[in-house]
Amino acid sequence: MGYTDGFSAEMKQRIVQELVPGKQISLAHIIANPDRVMYEKLGLNPTVDYARSAIGILTISPAETAIIMADIAVKSAAVELGFVDRFSGSLIITGTVSEVEASVHAILEYIGNTLGFTVCPVTKT
Repeated sequence: MGYTDGFSAEMKQRIVQELVPGKQISLAHIIANPDRVMYEKLGLNPTVDYARSAIGILTISPAETAIIMADIAVKSAAVELGFVDRFSGSLIITGTVSEVEASVHAILEYIGNTLGFTVCPVTKT
């Protein structure tokens, strides 16, 4: 016989998630040559040359800094903004592989060196 504390074994757990304020880019990923369905499911412009295309995904905190990342993205390379969310800190950009790479590296350089944020390495699939 096991210990019982009077509570049902089927009791739901409560999980509390907190965002700890910090200055960091926690994700910088490039998807090279994604399938068309990726564009459709993400609500991105599907009229691209898939053989030369890429999707860049970044997340940052504080979330409002996503606006600065979006500005750097479009000024540093011929990319399109797919999505920018100042509440979650998410940014999605699209363009050729080289354009997305150039834009992501420009973002990391500025955010890291000028604003003093911690930046993660760029990953790619």
